[in-house]
Amino acid sequence: NTVTFRSCMDIMMNYCDDMSYTHTVFPNILGHRTREEAELGPEYLLVSVVHNLLNGECTPDIRMLGCSVLVPRCEKEKVLKPCRSTCEAVRKNCYHAFEGIEMAWPYFLDCDRFFVSDQEGCYDPLEGLRAIQEEGNTPEKPHTVIQFSYQSNAQMNSILKKTAARCPEIAMTYSIGRSVEGKDLLVIEFSNNPGVHELLEPEMKYIGNMHGNEVLGRQLLIYLAQYLCSEYLLGNRRIQTLINTTRIHILPSMNPDGYELAAAELQDTIDPENEEAQNYNSWTLGRGNAQNIDLNRNFPDLTTIVYSRRRHRRFRSNHIPIPDAYWFGKVAPETYAVMKWIRSFPFVLSANFHGGELLVSYPYDLSKHPLEQKMFSPTPDEQVFKQIARTYADAHATMSEGNSGRCENFGSIGQDGIINGAWWYSFAGGMQDFNYLHTNCFEVTVELGCDKFPAEEELYTGWKDNKEALLTFMESVHRGIKGIVKDEDGNGIKGARISVRGIRHDITTAENGDYWRLLTAGIHILTASAPGYTRAMKKIHLPARMQKAGRVDFVLQKAVVEPDMEEDYRIPSMGTYEHFDPYNQFERYTISEQNQNGEEGQEKPWWWSYFSHAHGSTPTWLLRN
Repeated sequence: NTVTFRSCMDIMMNYCDDMSYTHTVFPNILGHRTREEAELGPEYLLVSVVHNLLNGECTPDIRMLGCSVLVPRCEKEKVLKPCRSTCEAVRKNCYHAFEGIEMAWPYFLDCDRFFVSDQEGCYDPLEGLRAIQEEGNTPEKPHTVIQFSYQSNAQMNSILKKTAARCPEIAMTYSIGRSVEGKDLLVIEFSNNPGVHELLEPEMKYIGNMHGNEVLGRQLLIYLAQYLCSEYLLGNRRIQTLINTTRIHILPSMNPDGYELAAAELQDTIDPENEEAQNYNSWTLGRGNAQNIDLNRNFPDLTTIVYSRRRHRRFRSNHIPIPDAYWFGKVAPETYAVMKWIRSFPFVLSANFHGGELLVSYPYDLSKHPLEQKMFSPTPDEQVFKQIARTYADAHATMSEGNSGRCENFGSIGQDGIINGAWWYSFAGGMQDFNYLHTNCFEVTVELGCDKFPAEEELYTGWKDNKEALLTFMESVHRGIKGIVKDEDGNGIKGARISVRGIRHDITTAENGDYWRLLTAGIHILTASAPGYTRAMKKIHLPARMQKAGRVDFVLQKAVVEPDMEEDYRIPSMGTYEHFDPYNQFERYTISEQNQNGEEGQEKPWWWSYFSHAHGSTPTWLLRN
């Protein structure tokens, strides 16, 4: 609808001088009585700095949308209101950008309050922009555009949320927790039904930037997320099949605090007068988190427990509980978040990305002899892990060529780009050992090259070298066997065990009785068992070159519980698998932090200084919550 106001006047506001109309009126839609009053308000300040705040995203859409409210269109002494449909479209496409910098959606861009429908005689405030875009007369096609540069944590989160917003049918983001300094540990998930575990659909994960100064993995996973979204929209059959049959979780940065420290140090060393100073490759700065904890030494050491019990006749190397003593040490919030994450999803396969060498290492990471620092220390699944590691190394452009000592950091004993972790160098408390010994997940560590923080011009080469390996590794989650363990009534049995003769490592079924077991080709004898049921056994033959998991289901009959059945697997004096964070130290930390940090003491985001010294009222409406 049109509203009668004072006489129309020329638009004389610098940041609004490219609108498709030339006349406005005051008071404006926000009630500013003069141009001067509008220019001194926080709304116009936001419009003027939004390009820098959002790092060029949603430009000039947000600015022009804001101008349509600040300097509304005036014709024949009447003001025309902008269209609600335009506002809603911009909000849908740009909301993630504000989330990325932890800023609330501005109140004056409230689509229901300041914008009207087509039936009420509205106009499109972006029509001038549309005309410029349509000049080329070529319809816009979806395509993969990746900017091969480094991003801040806020920019990374914005890219992930923008990617999910672009592909809402197959992608979503979620946070698994926060770093020491309060940064989101943001995951992007890809699936044909995001947010839901589908029966028999395997789940896998990628984790980057565990060591904050090892950054190529972080970048590759950001690029991978953009690539998966774009290629799916383009109709790439391979990507569509992968996403339609797999649930993929990507955590580009496990250590955002350490990354910021390393990136800041890199900027300090760049001296245009000194070429040598530009060769930054720190082995320590930013490696740990903000507490200087090395996250890849911070997980529970379950490998030592395995070694101490391995001669026990009935001992199995799976689902080992976390010892109570672990919680008396210093547990980083990043470690805690990832442990909780790993326990919350039925992950089958995983890789975490590091830098400093060019190889794939696999468990165990801890030497089986305490005095031997370089000692071959295989898991019961040595053959499976070699196959998994080789999948990545062989698909990489150069990793499988020659031995692993090309960076001359840890000796040259690797063969063809893969190596047993403890044979390379031994350490306790690593993440890949924890995955294998505490859950069903098989994880390897991918070392992406000698340079931990490569120059920006090398990022494209890094992507080119690793792209095929990243895709092939994800596809390999469909190897081995999968199936459902049910009772006689057809109900799935949660927590049933699948054992393979000759491999002292079992996996367990998920919520609805489905399971996945990575195996090499050959003949295997499988046993399914659960408390209160008789065991069932099957002999299977897995052909070589089989590209998808074989289906092996089990039906278990109810029976009297065998008295010592559960004792077969229990480790004395260590509690149970479900016993997690027994002292609730993280719950206590969260509560006390909230009590100490009321609204007044809340730490303000980095952009707050833009507005805190502005004239007029302070725009608390920009603060989330």
